[in-house]
Amino acid sequence: MARHLHEHTPAEAAAADACCGPAACCGPAAPAPAEAAAPNTFRIATMDCSVEESEIRRLAEPIAGIRGLHFRLPQRTLRIDGSDDAVQQALAAIRKAGFVPEPLAAAAPAGNAAGGEMHEHAATGHARLAAALALALAAEAVSFFAPDTTAWAGAGMAVAAVAIWLAGLDTYAKGLTALRHGKLNINALMSVAVTGAFVIGQWPEAAMVMALYAIAELIEARAVDRARNAIKGLVGLAPDAAEVAQPDGGWRRIKASEIPIGAIARVKPGERVVLDGVVTRGHSSIDQAPVTGESIPADKEPGSPVFAGTINQNGELEFRVTALADDSTLARIIHAVEEAQGTRAPTQRFVDRFAAIYTPAVFALALAVAVLPPLLLGWPWLAAVYKALVLLVIACPCALVISTPVTVVSGLAAAARRGILIKGGVHLEHARLLKAVAFDKTGTLTEGKPRLVAFQAWRQADEDQARRWARSLALRSDHPVSISIAQGLEGDALPIDGFKALPGRGVEGVVDGHPMVLGNRRLITERGQADPALEAELAAHEAQGRTITLLADAHGVLALFAVADTLRPSSVAAIAALRQLGVAPVMLTGDNPATALAVGREAGIDDARGGLLPDDKLSAIQDMRRRYGPTGMTGDGINDAPALAQADIGFAMGGAGTDTAMEAADVVIMNDQLGRVAETIRLSRRTHAVLWQNITLALGIKAVFFVLAVFGSATMWMAVFADMGASLLVVANGLRLLRGVPAPFRSP
Repeated sequence: MARHLHEHTPAEAAAADACCGPAACCGPAAPAPAEAAAPNTFRIATMDCSVEESEIRRLAEPIAGIRGLHFRLPQRTLRIDGSDDAVQQALAAIRKAGFVPEPLAAAAPAGNAAGGEMHEHAATGHARLAAALALALAAEAVSFFAPDTTAWAGAGMAVAAVAIWLAGLDTYAKGLTALRHGKLNINALMSVAVTGAFVIGQWPEAAMVMALYAIAELIEARAVDRARNAIKGLVGLAPDAAEVAQPDGGWRRIKASEIPIGAIARVKPGERVVLDGVVTRGHSSIDQAPVTGESIPADKEPGSPVFAGTINQNGELEFRVTALADDSTLARIIHAVEEAQGTRAPTQRFVDRFAAIYTPAVFALALAVAVLPPLLLGWPWLAAVYKALVLLVIACPCALVISTPVTVVSGLAAAARRGILIKGGVHLEHARLLKAVAFDKTGTLTEGKPRLVAFQAWRQADEDQARRWARSLALRSDHPVSISIAQGLEGDALPIDGFKALPGRGVEGVVDGHPMVLGNRRLITERGQADPALEAELAAHEAQGRTITLLADAHGVLALFAVADTLRPSSVAAIAALRQLGVAPVMLTGDNPATALAVGREAGIDDARGGLLPDDKLSAIQDMRRRYGPTGMTGDGINDAPALAQADIGFAMGGAGTDTAMEAADVVIMNDQLGRVAETIRLSRRTHAVLWQNITLALGIKAVFFVLAVFGSATMWMAVFADMGASLLVVANGLRLLRGVPAPFRSP
């Protein structure tokens, strides 16, 4: 399970080196939110995808004294665990490779300065690219219209050189660094190709190719940045400050980061909740969609939980803070998604391994095209070299390698927006393989709260009187069944004399001068008040999974009350959605088998297994895996934690505020909507389809232009459009997942 940031193996690191350059992988990220910088944490502005992570890891990990490297790519930060000497050696190696690590506090103290710097840098970059494109067009014009003289050619070459310098300064810097370290990424390939074209006299084309490449790279970077930061909008949801109660009875506005646990804060109608807490005063409805994905506001009253970033609708609420700003449910969601984005999905690892072989192979082929035909076939050297340079540009695996992370990150972000927190691309990909899903009963298929579902007067007793007597006795008991009966009945409580609890049986007392008992079947049997007709009625209710409580006086039973844990409103539709996907639903519960069968029938589950202890559930998961294939488990993340860990994919219900669920499961359903399980499987299947669409597009387009290049029908212009066009196409296709699951697939 993806509990922590993924640690790349050396093979993966080597594979990632074949990827395109950093700007092509992802663009400038949004400024990270203000946070307390951990010791030895650094911001590296040019580290924005797994390429740089792999390179830095390869440089720093072998250093003696380094205990661990912790990357957070969305924020471009690296924490180095190790001795002071080892950290300094690692920083020196990182700087030597061309990166500039800065202490986090100095790099972006509050986000605003960093944001302004980034906007200024972006504006400068855009102006430079615009100038480069204008000069490249001028070089083309000189080549096409100017007289064929040495002076004009020299002027055209000078204009082209300036255009290449403006557009390709970063590319050349990174390309030379890559070549120095023996790597063949897009920056190295473009540096060699453009330089070669300029040297053999194709200077107008070299300038235009570099300008177009830089512009296409910028467009692609912005598109990928949209996927990587799709969930980052959550950062700004929680307010920076809130009104907090003071000892003198007044209220003072305090920064969220300074509000301690236990403080009483208030939120007015229309405001956002600043921190997680429990309502202490007031009634309102809260829009929890930013955290749980629920479309309907949730009613809140004293005792109800509230979450940071949610929107108060219509009434003022006071709440007791239960989590600090850095530990709120919203903060944990963001952190979990960031960790998930840092992991590598199986398809991504496959593509990286393929690219590690593909790029050097095509580079060798390009070298062969440049050398062998002139020697063996008598081709002109300049024509052969030009064709080889075209092949180099086509060779870039950028579209291929970038197709997987942008798709996976888009899928993770789309799921998070729907209240589905998937802890890594591996789980997003593997969910499509599930053939069966096991469900816990209490709190998962059912509400987890017993309710009075049936009342029946017995022996022609007065119904209203029986209700009042039963409610009066039930109100004096703290047993969950008695509480459910009291809540389900109306009327004023009557005074009771001689109230007494009967452990394991019920309660007794004198109501209106009548000695009464309110208890279970065992108590009535012991009193000798059970007759065949009553036994038959009790058996009928128990067959439906109900718990029966009886009211009796000295003469016999007066009424019976049926209490049951009712199904969630969405359970039946959720089970039906799974069946439509060809996934078998199974219920595993510790409740008695009769109740399990009754609830299973109501939910539409044929295989309902009751009387299971936690160890029995583990055995059941293994049995399901043998019988059906890959198996998921859905539970509340507490009693079901062992089964959640044992299953191929663990789904935890009700993750909002449940630490155990967040830790134990691979997927957390934040809003208790059981239909999200089927939605996750559908999203997984759709993500898998888009992944292979992108791989096919990337390889197919390159194959076409590769053949054209070999037969002399492709120019460097065409090569650039083939490479960057394919990259933009697969990015756009992957970004479609940000829209989430199409409407016909959405669950209630």
